[in-house]
Amino acid sequence: MNVIKRSGEEARFDAKKIENAVRKANEATAAGKQMSEEQILGITYRVADRCRRMNRSAGVEEIQDMVENEIMSEKAYTVAHNYITYRYERALVRKANTTDRQILSLIGRNNEEAKQENSNKNPTVNSTQRDYMAGEVSKDITRRFLLPQEISEAHDKGIIHFHDTDYFAQPMYNCCLVNLEDMLQNGTVISGTKIERPHSFATACNIATQIIAQVASNQYGGQTVTLSHLAPFVEVSRQKYRKQVAEEFEEAGLDASQEAMEKIAEKRLRNEIKAGIQTIQYQIITLMTTNGQAPFVTVYMYLDEVKEGPLRDDLAICIEEMLNQRIEGVKNEKGVWITPAFPKLIYVLDEDNIRPGSKYYDLTVLAAKCTAKRMVPDYISAKMMRELKGDVYGCMGCRSFLTPDRFTDTGTFGNPEKALNYTPGVHKYYGRFNQGVVTLNLVDVACSSEGDMDRFWQIMNERLDLCHRALRIRHEHLLGTPSDVAPILWQYGAIARLDKGEVIDPLLYNGYSTISLGYAGLAECVYRMLGVSHTSEEGKEFGLAVMKAMNDACAKWKAAENIDYSVYGTPIESTTYRFAKCLQERFGIIKGVTDKNYITNSYHVHVTEEINAFDKLTKEAEFQSLSPGGAISYVEVPNMQNNIPAVLALMEHIYNVIMYAELNTKSDYCQVCGYDGEIEIVEDSHHKLIWRCPNCGNTNQDKMNVARRTCGYIGTQFWNQGRTQEIKERVLHL
Repeated sequence: MNVIKRSGEEARFDAKKIENAVRKANEATAAGKQMSEEQILGITYRVADRCRRMNRSAGVEEIQDMVENEIMSEKAYTVAHNYITYRYERALVRKANTTDRQILSLIGRNNEEAKQENSNKNPTVNSTQRDYMAGEVSKDITRRFLLPQEISEAHDKGIIHFHDTDYFAQPMYNCCLVNLEDMLQNGTVISGTKIERPHSFATACNIATQIIAQVASNQYGGQTVTLSHLAPFVEVSRQKYRKQVAEEFEEAGLDASQEAMEKIAEKRLRNEIKAGIQTIQYQIITLMTTNGQAPFVTVYMYLDEVKEGPLRDDLAICIEEMLNQRIEGVKNEKGVWITPAFPKLIYVLDEDNIRPGSKYYDLTVLAAKCTAKRMVPDYISAKMMRELKGDVYGCMGCRSFLTPDRFTDTGTFGNPEKALNYTPGVHKYYGRFNQGVVTLNLVDVACSSEGDMDRFWQIMNERLDLCHRALRIRHEHLLGTPSDVAPILWQYGAIARLDKGEVIDPLLYNGYSTISLGYAGLAECVYRMLGVSHTSEEGKEFGLAVMKAMNDACAKWKAAENIDYSVYGTPIESTTYRFAKCLQERFGIIKGVTDKNYITNSYHVHVTEEINAFDKLTKEAEFQSLSPGGAISYVEVPNMQNNIPAVLALMEHIYNVIMYAELNTKSDYCQVCGYDGEIEIVEDSHHKLIWRCPNCGNTNQDKMNVARRTCGYIGTQFWNQGRTQEIKERVLHL
């Protein structure tokens, strides 16, 4: 059994330290009010036993809270007072150097929290450590200077989560849709170098990857680029090869038919498309941004985003190549083909590709094969998105969606970003962004109300007001930001083309950008209040009411402030564990509510609930429609590579019932023995969950490749104990 120290370092649990601390408090107490030896040993035993039953590593603060409560339960109030006083005095001493110790533990590569914080960041790498060290300083500044005490305390207690405090000291936004079209067609500037319109598809792909890296280094969330912005350069290269081939035949004095020359030119073009797409895939995987990780980038693939005809056919060629290369995968250090984490792929289902006989159905079959093998692409239903949003467009990263463009039809929105590809009357999405997220812990609302419905709604309103104040802080922190802080974003086209020194304020209002009210744990919230799943009729009614309350709050704030607040199904990764620990500390173990080391993401059906894939998607669709700021549903499936018709059936169901969904499979490899089946999760002798190869017993995470989808994107660097338990307990839906 281990314990997580305040520095984040993991150490062996030592009950003797508990006993010694209680003894010191006891010895500082007058003789007549001291506890007996039996009481001291009893407290030590009960705290140790409780830690053992947690099935995870307890934090030092958690253990001290338990000790405090146990002393109070013995009615040894003077001893408790001395224990609390000593604890307070030590806390004052620690406050002076907490950040220093965190940083030192990062350098020493023994910060367990950092190791588990992000499933796509390796904390032993210097560049990642540098980002984490800067993050610790940012967290410290944010806590001491930038957040009011009530927000900071609510965050610490797990009542809300104020996201990305490790970046909040700087004026940075969350995620975006990159206006790649403007940058490629009209030129941009990268690191002080003028980049003009590319003269080939391959060059356009190369420039795109440089833009992606620059954007990732100047924001902290996900970004999305679309293949539609690269597709026009296919024709540029085609014309280049036609001219080149004709000149070569003429110089050689050879006669050839136009058809023969066309075939040669087209073959060269296909080779260039292959090389260009390969550039995107390998550059994204191998690039390391200033935050010590590959860019969190999504590639959006929507055929109807371009005009029908030759351009759409060229886009289809690009999509086909992207899917084929992802099916192949990338080689690990052993030279074995594995599943990469990025780029995330999204494929849009529409009338021209969803059914057998439709023009681009072969692409959809290829997408199904890719999903079965590599877990991507994910799927957006154009049909359902039109119903819900009026337009079809991609998410920013893994799930964050912009609000629909509400101005361009009337012409009142104009072009505040000064984009060179602005077209009056055409709805705009690329170049827009999200200001940030604050997440409400719905489980805490339910537990705080103790099942009383009137009390629940009272607390819910109080917490929504708290979230609103926190979101205002995020918004106001961006106000007054000059474009000079991130030229690639604000001056050279990724988001805008503002003048030097010009502030970004106009882009924070009028729906140009969004700001997200996140939420987590709807499943546990409903169960705590009603004792039923939100898949039941009674549970669904209450769950939808909770969702509506959040939407009503966002609508009220938006009307009053002209800021697009939006309800967002947060992709909590490490936070799922942190929220669970806070809930256990505040409310103890409540069956079906706080008895796991994780809480459920957004509105999802609990991972342990038995439900078939089609019913899950249908039921979750009602909740997804009330999560307009972002949400994604998934179904957990076995290996589907030999059952592509079933994948296609699920895809058609997605098209008909839900806006955005994905299929979760497994993709693992043991570097010790070559096993490529599912790497299992087991408990070690300290009750810690670890990964183990079922074939050879290898438990060294450095010698295995494990890919799991955890939060909308694929993680490959392993997870904290809460998320690992959640992965272990997932049931199959098919």
